[in-house]
Amino acid sequence: MNFIDAHSHIWTPDTKAYPLGPGYRRFSMDPPSFTVEELQANMKAVGVNRVVLIQMSFYGYDNSYMLDTIRKHTGSFSGVAVIDQDQPRVDLEMRKMKGQGVRGFRIYPKNQTVDQWLDHPAMHSMWKTAAKEDLAMCCLIEAGALPAIDRMCRRYPDTTVVIDHFARIGVTGEVKPAEIKALTDLARHKNAHVKISAYYALGKKTPPYHDLGGMIRQLLDAYGRKRLMWASDAPFQVVKGHTYKASIDLIKSGLDFLDNDDRDWLLKKTADQVFF
Repeated sequence: MNFIDAHSHIWTPDTKAYPLGPGYRRFSMDPPSFTVEELQANMKAVGVNRVVLIQMSFYGYDNSYMLDTIRKHTGSFSGVAVIDQDQPRVDLEMRKMKGQGVRGFRIYPKNQTVDQWLDHPAMHSMWKTAAKEDLAMCCLIEAGALPAIDRMCRRYPDTTVVIDHFARIGVTGEVKPAEIKALTDLARHKNAHVKISAYYALGKKTPPYHDLGGMIRQLLDAYGRKRLMWASDAPFQVVKGHTYKASIDLIKSGLDFLDNDDRDWLLKKTADQVFF
Protein backbone atom coordinates (compact mmCIF):
# COMPACT_ATOMS: atom_id res chain seq x y z
CA MET A 1 0.00 0.00 0.00
CA ASN A 2 1.08 3.57 -0.64
CA PHE A 3 0.30 5.83 2.29
CA ILE A 4 -0.40 9.56 2.64
CA ASP A 5 1.11 11.74 5.34
CA ALA A 6 -1.47 14.46 5.94
CA HIS A 7 0.88 16.93 7.63
CA SER A 8 4.57 17.68 7.19
CA HIS A 9 6.64 20.84 7.03
CA ILE A 10 9.68 21.49 4.86
CA TRP A 11 12.28 24.24 4.76
CA THR A 12 15.66 24.83 3.22
CA PRO A 13 18.85 26.39 4.57
CA ASP A 14 19.06 28.28 1.27
CA THR A 15 17.72 31.52 2.70
CA LYS A 16 18.95 33.45 -0.32
CA ALA A 17 16.55 31.65 -2.65
CA TYR A 18 13.83 31.44 0.00
CA PRO A 19 14.16 34.34 2.48
CA LEU A 20 12.82 33.97 5.99
CA GLY A 21 9.82 36.00 7.06
CA PRO A 22 9.80 39.02 9.39
CA GLY A 23 11.08 38.20 12.85
CA TYR A 24 12.85 34.97 11.88
CA ARG A 25 16.58 34.31 11.65
CA ARG A 26 18.59 31.26 10.68
CA PHE A 27 18.90 30.23 14.34
CA SER A 28 15.09 30.02 14.43
CA MET A 29 15.27 26.99 12.12
CA ASP A 30 15.38 23.88 14.29
CA PRO A 31 16.48 21.54 12.83
CA PRO A 32 18.55 23.77 10.53
CA SER A 33 17.35 21.90 7.46
CA PHE A 34 14.40 19.75 6.48
CA THR A 35 14.28 19.91 2.72
CA VAL A 36 11.92 18.02 0.47
CA GLU A 37 14.74 15.55 -0.18
CA GLU A 38 15.12 14.92 3.56
CA LEU A 39 11.37 14.41 3.85
CA GLN A 40 11.41 11.96 0.95
CA ALA A 41 14.13 9.90 2.63
CA ASN A 42 11.87 9.46 5.67
CA MET A 43 8.58 8.92 3.88
CA LYS A 44 9.70 6.49 1.19
CA ALA A 45 11.34 4.23 3.76
CA VAL A 46 7.93 3.40 5.27
CA GLY A 47 5.76 3.36 2.14
CA VAL A 48 4.50 6.94 2.13
CA ASN A 49 4.33 8.27 -1.43
CA ARG A 50 2.23 11.42 -1.00
CA VAL A 51 2.37 14.20 1.57
CA VAL A 52 0.29 17.24 2.45
CA LEU A 53 2.79 20.03 2.95
CA ILE A 54 1.97 22.63 5.60
CA GLN A 55 3.45 26.10 5.13
CA MET A 56 6.20 26.67 7.68
CA SER A 57 5.96 29.72 9.93
CA PHE A 58 9.59 30.66 9.16
CA TYR A 59 8.44 31.97 5.78
CA GLY A 60 5.47 34.02 6.94
CA TYR A 61 3.00 34.49 4.09
CA ASP A 62 5.56 33.60 1.40
CA ASN A 63 4.56 30.07 0.42
CA SER A 64 7.14 29.85 -2.40
CA TYR A 65 9.18 26.87 -1.19
CA MET A 66 6.08 24.77 -0.66
CA LEU A 67 4.55 25.82 -3.99
CA ASP A 68 7.77 25.19 -5.90
CA THR A 69 7.97 21.71 -4.37
CA ILE A 70 4.39 20.91 -5.41
CA ARG A 71 5.14 22.08 -8.94
CA LYS A 72 8.40 20.13 -9.25
CA HIS A 73 6.97 16.87 -7.90
CA THR A 74 3.66 16.60 -9.72
CA GLY A 75 1.19 14.34 -7.93
CA SER A 76 3.35 13.73 -4.87
CA PHE A 77 2.42 16.76 -2.79
CA SER A 78 -0.48 19.06 -2.08
CA GLY A 79 -0.36 22.10 0.14
CA VAL A 80 -1.93 23.94 3.05
CA ALA A 81 -0.99 27.60 2.76
CA VAL A 82 -0.71 30.38 5.31
CA ILE A 83 -2.01 33.73 4.08
CA ASP A 84 -3.05 36.97 5.74
CA GLN A 85 -6.40 35.85 7.12
CA ASP A 86 -7.46 39.48 7.68
CA GLN A 87 -6.82 40.85 4.18
CA PRO A 88 -9.79 42.51 2.43
CA ARG A 89 -10.01 40.18 -0.62
CA VAL A 90 -8.81 36.97 0.91
CA ASP A 91 -11.12 35.04 -1.43
CA LEU A 92 -9.07 36.09 -4.46
CA GLU A 93 -5.85 34.90 -2.82
CA MET A 94 -7.45 31.55 -1.99
CA ARG A 95 -8.60 30.98 -5.56
CA LYS A 96 -5.20 31.94 -6.92
CA MET A 97 -3.42 29.51 -4.62
CA LYS A 98 -5.85 26.71 -5.43
CA GLY A 99 -4.52 26.88 -8.98
CA GLN A 100 -1.02 26.28 -7.61
CA GLY A 101 -1.84 23.06 -5.79
CA VAL A 102 -3.11 24.39 -2.47
CA ARG A 103 -6.03 22.45 -1.02
CA GLY A 104 -6.34 24.07 2.39
CA PHE A 105 -5.49 27.09 4.51
CA ARG A 106 -4.07 27.07 7.99
CA ILE A 107 -5.84 29.35 10.45
CA TYR A 108 -5.06 30.11 14.07
CA PRO A 109 -5.93 32.73 16.69
CA LYS A 110 -2.63 34.65 16.35
CA ASN A 111 -2.79 37.45 18.96
CA GLN A 112 -6.56 37.32 19.43
CA THR A 113 -8.63 35.57 22.07
CA VAL A 114 -10.25 32.27 21.17
CA ASP A 115 -13.67 33.92 21.48
CA GLN A 116 -12.85 36.68 18.99
CA TRP A 117 -10.44 35.32 16.41
CA LEU A 118 -13.11 34.07 14.00
CA ASP A 119 -15.18 37.28 14.03
CA HIS A 120 -13.26 39.23 11.38
CA PRO A 121 -15.23 39.64 8.11
CA ALA A 122 -12.28 38.23 6.13
CA MET A 123 -12.44 35.05 8.17
CA HIS A 124 -16.07 34.58 7.22
CA SER A 125 -15.06 35.17 3.62
CA MET A 126 -12.48 32.39 3.96
CA TRP A 127 -15.04 29.90 5.22
CA LYS A 128 -17.51 30.82 2.46
CA THR A 129 -14.84 30.58 -0.23
CA ALA A 130 -13.56 27.27 1.12
CA ALA A 131 -17.01 25.76 0.72
CA LYS A 132 -17.41 27.06 -2.83
CA GLU A 133 -13.92 25.98 -3.94
CA ASP A 134 -13.73 22.65 -2.07
CA LEU A 135 -10.88 23.82 0.13
CA ALA A 136 -10.22 22.92 3.75
CA MET A 137 -9.98 25.21 6.75
CA CYS A 138 -7.14 23.69 8.79
CA CYS A 139 -7.24 24.80 12.39
CA LEU A 140 -4.12 25.01 14.55
CA ILE A 141 -5.80 25.34 17.91
CA GLU A 142 -6.00 24.04 21.43
CA ALA A 143 -9.15 22.62 22.94
CA GLY A 144 -10.29 25.96 24.32
CA ALA A 145 -10.92 27.18 20.77
CA LEU A 146 -13.22 24.29 19.84
CA PRO A 147 -16.46 26.09 20.83
CA ALA A 148 -15.64 28.88 18.36
CA ILE A 149 -14.97 26.31 15.64
CA ASP A 150 -18.26 24.65 16.48
CA ARG A 151 -20.09 27.94 15.93
CA MET A 152 -18.46 28.40 12.53
CA CYS A 153 -19.32 24.84 11.54
CA ARG A 154 -22.95 25.52 12.35
CA ARG A 155 -22.87 28.71 10.28
CA TYR A 156 -20.97 27.18 7.34
CA PRO A 157 -21.98 23.50 7.28
CA ASP A 158 -20.61 22.92 3.77
CA THR A 159 -17.06 24.01 4.68
CA THR A 160 -14.50 21.24 5.16
CA VAL A 161 -12.77 21.66 8.51
CA VAL A 162 -9.65 19.82 9.67
CA ILE A 163 -8.48 20.01 13.29
CA ASP A 164 -4.70 19.66 13.53
CA HIS A 165 -2.99 17.42 16.09
CA PHE A 166 -6.05 16.36 18.14
CA ALA A 167 -6.52 20.07 18.98
CA ARG A 168 -3.30 19.56 20.98
CA ILE A 169 -5.16 17.64 23.67
CA GLY A 170 -2.52 16.15 25.97
CA VAL A 171 0.15 18.78 25.32
CA THR A 172 0.47 19.30 29.10
CA GLY A 173 0.95 15.57 29.58
CA GLU A 174 -2.65 15.06 30.72
CA VAL A 175 -5.35 13.92 28.31
CA LYS A 176 -8.41 15.57 29.84
CA PRO A 177 -11.81 13.89 29.31
CA ALA A 178 -13.62 17.24 29.04
CA GLU A 179 -11.35 18.29 26.18
CA ILE A 180 -11.84 14.98 24.38
CA LYS A 181 -15.59 15.47 24.72
CA ALA A 182 -15.34 18.93 23.16
CA LEU A 183 -13.47 17.41 20.21
CA THR A 184 -15.80 14.44 19.81
CA ASP A 185 -18.83 16.76 20.02
CA LEU A 186 -17.52 18.52 16.90
CA ALA A 187 -18.15 15.27 15.02
CA ARG A 188 -21.84 16.20 14.73
CA HIS A 189 -20.75 18.41 11.83
CA LYS A 190 -20.48 16.14 8.79
CA ASN A 191 -17.52 18.02 7.28
CA ALA A 192 -15.36 18.09 10.42
CA HIS A 193 -12.16 16.01 10.37
CA VAL A 194 -9.28 15.40 12.78
CA LYS A 195 -5.60 14.76 12.18
CA ILE A 196 -4.19 11.93 14.29
CA SER A 197 -0.74 13.44 14.61
CA ALA A 198 2.11 15.03 16.60
CA TYR A 199 2.48 12.16 19.08
CA TYR A 200 5.88 13.48 20.15
CA ALA A 201 4.14 16.47 21.79
CA LEU A 202 1.15 14.79 23.43
CA GLY A 203 0.46 12.58 26.43
CA LYS A 204 3.56 10.73 27.64
CA LYS A 205 5.41 11.94 24.53
CA THR A 206 7.27 8.65 24.35
CA PRO A 207 7.27 5.94 21.65
CA PRO A 208 5.38 3.75 20.93
CA TYR A 209 2.65 6.26 21.99
CA HIS A 210 0.14 3.61 23.07
CA ASP A 211 -1.12 5.93 25.79
CA LEU A 212 -2.88 7.92 23.03
CA GLY A 213 -4.86 4.86 21.97
CA GLY A 214 -7.82 5.65 24.19
CA MET A 215 -8.24 9.10 22.68
CA ILE A 216 -7.88 7.70 19.16
CA ARG A 217 -10.54 5.08 19.87
CA GLN A 218 -12.98 7.72 21.15
CA LEU A 219 -12.40 9.79 18.02
CA LEU A 220 -12.95 6.73 15.84
CA ASP A 221 -16.25 6.05 17.61
CA ALA A 222 -17.35 9.68 17.15
CA TYR A 223 -16.09 10.52 13.65
CA GLY A 224 -15.82 7.15 11.99
CA ARG A 225 -12.82 6.09 9.97
CA LYS A 226 -13.63 8.33 7.00
CA ARG A 227 -13.01 11.61 8.85
CA LEU A 228 -9.73 10.80 10.59
CA MET A 229 -6.29 10.94 8.99
CA TRP A 230 -2.80 10.06 10.14
CA ALA A 231 -0.03 12.64 9.89
CA SER A 232 3.55 12.75 11.06
CA ASP A 233 4.14 16.46 11.73
CA ALA A 234 7.68 15.95 10.44
CA PRO A 235 10.35 17.07 11.01
CA PHE A 236 9.38 17.54 14.65
CA GLN A 237 8.45 13.84 14.75
CA VAL A 238 11.92 12.81 13.55
CA VAL A 239 14.17 14.49 16.12
CA LYS A 240 15.05 14.10 19.81
CA GLY A 241 14.28 10.42 20.23
CA HIS A 242 11.29 10.24 17.89
CA THR A 243 11.11 8.73 14.41
CA TYR A 244 8.90 8.92 11.36
CA LYS A 245 8.54 5.13 11.44
CA ALA A 246 7.32 5.12 15.05
CA SER A 247 4.63 7.61 14.10
CA ILE A 248 3.13 5.60 11.26
CA ASP A 249 3.60 2.30 13.12
CA LEU A 250 1.13 3.36 15.79
CA ILE A 251 -1.61 3.21 13.14
CA LYS A 252 -0.17 0.41 11.00
CA SER A 253 0.32 -2.08 13.81
CA GLY A 254 0.21 -0.50 17.25
CA LEU A 255 -3.52 -0.36 18.03
CA ASP A 256 -5.36 -3.68 18.05
CA PHE A 257 -8.82 -2.09 17.83
CA LEU A 258 -8.10 -0.83 14.31
CA ASP A 259 -9.10 -3.18 11.50
CA ASN A 260 -7.72 -3.13 7.96
CA ASP A 261 -10.46 -0.80 6.71
CA ASP A 262 -9.75 1.62 9.55
CA ARG A 263 -6.06 1.66 8.65
CA ASP A 264 -6.83 2.09 4.97
CA TRP A 265 -8.83 5.25 5.64
CA LEU A 266 -6.56 6.71 8.35
CA LEU A 267 -3.39 6.11 6.36
CA LYS A 268 -4.62 7.04 2.90
CA LYS A 269 -8.22 7.44 1.86
CA THR A 270 -9.35 10.29 4.14
CA ALA A 271 -6.39 12.51 3.25
CA ASP A 272 -6.83 11.60 -0.41
CA GLN A 273 -10.44 12.79 -0.36
CA VAL A 274 -9.70 16.04 1.49
CA PHE A 275 -6.35 17.13 0.04
CA PHE A 276 -5.82 15.48 -3.36
